[in-house]
Amino acid sequence: QVHLVESGGGLVQAGGSLGLSCAASGRTFSRYTVGWFRQAPGKEREFVGGIRWNGDYTTNAEYADSVEGRFFISRDAAKDTVYMQMNSLTPEDTGVYYCASRDAGIVTTTPTSYSYWGQGAQVTVSS
Repeated sequence: QVHLVESGGGLVQAGGSLGLSCAASGRTFSRYTVGWFRQAPGKEREFVGGIRWNGDYTTNAEYADSVEGRFFISRDAAKDTVYMQMNSLTPEDTGVYYCASRDAGIVTTTPTSYSYWGQGAQVTVSS
């Protein structure tokens, strides 16, 4: 069992930056694949990005086209924590952001592929 706790987010003006953290407890998830999703009011949960463990302690991060070049995902295996830095935010980035983990493997964009979920963190970008 993996328990994920998110922190960060908040309110920022368009063009600003925010960071999110996803800390794991229970079984270590340094070898898990972690995805980030977001959900805006009235919309479906959508994939934002993810990071996988390659088996040689390197990682690969992948991003949705809408955030490529603005969002950056990293992980600190020693702290069992994954981070997402969000830059050049726009009002369209507003929503509740969730981290999720699945057994080591490719980053997938489908929420049902992930077994464990954080509680969500609100990100609000004002125009």
